[in-house]
Amino acid sequence: MSAATTSASAGRPGLTPPPDATAPVRHPDAPAPGELLGAHYDQCFGCGGGQPHGLHLAARAGEGVAVTAEFTVQAAHQGAPGLAHGGVLAAALDETLGSLSWLRRVIAVTGRLESDFLRPVPVGATLHLAARCTGVAGRKMYASAEGRIGGPAGPVAVRAEALFIEVKVDHFTSNGRPAEIEAAMADPDQVKVARAFEVNP
Repeated sequence: MSAATTSASAGRPGLTPPPDATAPVRHPDAPAPGELLGAHYDQCFGCGGGQPHGLHLAARAGEGVAVTAEFTVQAAHQGAPGLAHGGVLAAALDETLGSLSWLRRVIAVTGRLESDFLRPVPVGATLHLAARCTGVAGRKMYASAEGRIGGPAGPVAVRAEALFIEVKVDHFTSNGRPAEIEAAMADPDQVKVARAFEVNP
């Protein structure tokens, strides 16, 4: 490894929990195992129903701090003819990993995501995803995920390691485009308002 490579990688946050990391704790009010989490924001590309070409990813709470999710690759998700775009698959991994924050009841954003693409995923295939939190250190949450085709026990097509950073709600209200922030905040359904800013995978 060259000195330049060593220097560049030394400044990047790692994806492995440090020795002083603690085990993740599921919040007592987290959704029950098996419960569908639902969309946190209707316009979210990953889980929102208001995006005609979005993933419409459906995530469920698992045991501990773990989730499962599914999404079916549509024609609008193609990269090569008949195959899912790698960026769409990375978005599915990111969305699933981001859902872990709901089980800890913290607001967190992706700090780093590293993906491996192991086999092509064809249009029409359903990607079965599973993610778990591997450790917590201060504001940092470490997590991993994998996606399988052909069923939850099928061959692994994609996998990822990620680092999420806990933030306050003003991360969104100070940085988002005002029109969308104001529209979300003005919704008379206060549950929707709270959920819109709970997770930003």
